[in-house]
This record gives sequence, structure tokens and C-alpha cells, in this order.
Amino acid sequence: MDFILELKGKVKYNLSMDPGVFIFDDRKFDLTTYFDDKESSESKEEKYLKAVSSHWDKEIIEGSAPPEKKPSSRKSLKETIATGTFGIGFGHFIKNAEPDASASHIEIHTENGVEEITLEDGLKAVLGFSLNGKPLKEDGPVHFYFGDGRNKEIPIKNIRSFIIK
Repeated sequence: MDFILELKGKVKYNLSMDPGVFIFDDRKFDLTTYFDDKESSESKEEKYLKAVSSHWDKEIIEGSAPPEKKPSSRKSLKETIATGTFGIGFGHFIKNAEPDASASHIEIHTENGVEEITLEDGLKAVLGFSLNGKPLKEDGPVHFYFGDGRNKEIPIKNIRSFIIK
């Protein structure tokens, strides 16, 4: 059970999280480039909607065109997963646990003690679960990164559980 994390406390649903299966989650992303990308997820969505909208308008006015040939990906999905460094948003799990309206902080319990953060920081945070295609067995099972990247060089490690207060 060393690899299973708990999210509990002032929540409607206690969660048990297995970082070993995060690799199959479509919400995962490349952690090596995540903090370098300055665009927020909302602006990415807006950019996507504008692109789809302009494409729709073009097709209405000019008619449809055959799809363009895309250059083949240099790395296969299997190779990307086998060598990649991945993370996933911690906010997904917090929202699924449905915190109580009075909840304001999260305690991160590690082998070395307890760190307390705000619930707002937790919703924006990232859990790193893979380094160069390997699970984080030595100092894992996950590494905790603040969403703004302020601890990207020194994440919180050796996490055992999260308690919402």
C-alpha cells in the first residue's frame, strides 16, 4: 500500500489514488514543458474555440477541403510513454472528492512531516508521477508542484496522504 495515496478530511468522498494508473489517464501532460508554457488552460480553450470557429466559417463560405496530410509523429505513443516525464492536475481529484464549503487548507503528509497549503493552491497544483518513463519509487509515489511552478526545482516528495481541513 506504499504506492496508494489517500485524499480525505472535510470531503464528501474519501479517495484512494493509485499513481501507477495515471499513465492511462487522458488528462496527463508532459511535465518537462508544463511550467515553461505561459498560456493558461482557459486561454488554450479560447484559442481552440477561435480556431474551430474560423474553420467552420471558412467551410461555410468556401466549402470543405480534403484533409491535409500531417507529418508522421517522430515518436510513437508507446515510446513517448516509456521515456516521458508526466504529471496530472491535482484539482481533478479534489473536485471529485467534493470538499466541504468550510474547507480552506490541505495538509500534505510526507515521511518527513506535514506541509499545509491553501485549498486554492491545491486546486491549481500538479502531481508528478513519472520520471523518464519510470514511476517515482525512490521518493514518490508522487511529487507535488505548485501550479505556478515556484517549487518546480524542489517539489514536495515522499507524500503519503492529503487531508483537506
